Amino acid sequence: MIIAEIRSDIQTIESDAKLFEEINFDSRANAIDFIEFHIIDRIDSLIQQSAIIKELRLLKQQAENLKTQLEQIDNNLFAGLREQIRAGACNGTAFRTVIDTYTKPDNKSYEQPGYDNLDVFINGLLTAATIPRPVNELEPEMVFYQKTPARVVFELIEIAQLKPGDVFFDIGSGLGQVPLLVNLISGIIAKGVEFETACHEYAVNCAAKLNLPNVEFINADARVVDYSAGNVFFMYTPFQGQMLQEVISLLNKKSRRRIIRIYTYGPCSPHVAMQNWLKCTNGQGNDIYKLYEFVSV
Repeated sequence: MIIAEIRSDIQTIESDAKLFEEINFDSRANAIDFIEFHIIDRIDSLIQQSAIIKELRLLKQQAENLKTQLEQIDNNLFAGLREQIRAGACNGTAFRTVIDTYTKPDNKSYEQPGYDNLDVFINGLLTAATIPRPVNELEPEMVFYQKTPARVVFELIEIAQLKPGDVFFDIGSGLGQVPLLVNLISGIIAKGVEFETACHEYAVNCAAKLNLPNVEFINADARVVDYSAGNVFFMYTPFQGQMLQEVISLLNKKSRRRIIRIYTYGPCSPHVAMQNWLKCTNGQGNDIYKLYEFVSV
């Protein structure tokens, strides 16, 4: 019974011709996820306690081959799009059109960071190389790296209405996804500040491979960076406590010369909301799973 059920699941995916058409990325991502977590993982758990090991191993090989086929379609898709980005033919409106073509909006309400097929697409397109191991020891108030959900980055770009002359800083930029997306969509100069050397080198390499000269990554402690060129800033809680306050104070000094905007996501938002020199334009700043905009006053 179990063998027949698993075989039927595999055959259903194999017989769906649309999954093998490049345009159907979203459905293919769901199918790959199903193969990995509902077929292969299920087989692995059954193998440990089953007398029909041979049949299960054959099914696992069949599922893995199918998953590889589907992933190769995505790899070819991403390779072609990266070539267009390098040639300057896939940015701004053209890049947004690509996103809308291959992914469907996720209207779920998240009570945690939450990732979806948009993240799968962006990860495969922009940061496809193997994630590096950290080499720097974090200070006590530094927070471990977690990617900003892609939907939050797109929301930020939509709210901020970035324009020529704006300079964007992602404070705690990790693998560089946020500055890459900001530059690709808006065309403005985008900078990332990252303490972890391995992540910084990874991000620099990504920008170079995509031929994005207006994306810069700075490998430094955020407390000693010169932010004078920036007027738009983003933080997905890269640190907390006194360290967070020190960086906010640096931005406060910057705000005395020109109006700045700070966008936050995660547990840092309530702390930023307490600053009397900032006004939150879209709420109270107390929901850690909401993107907030703060403007200097």
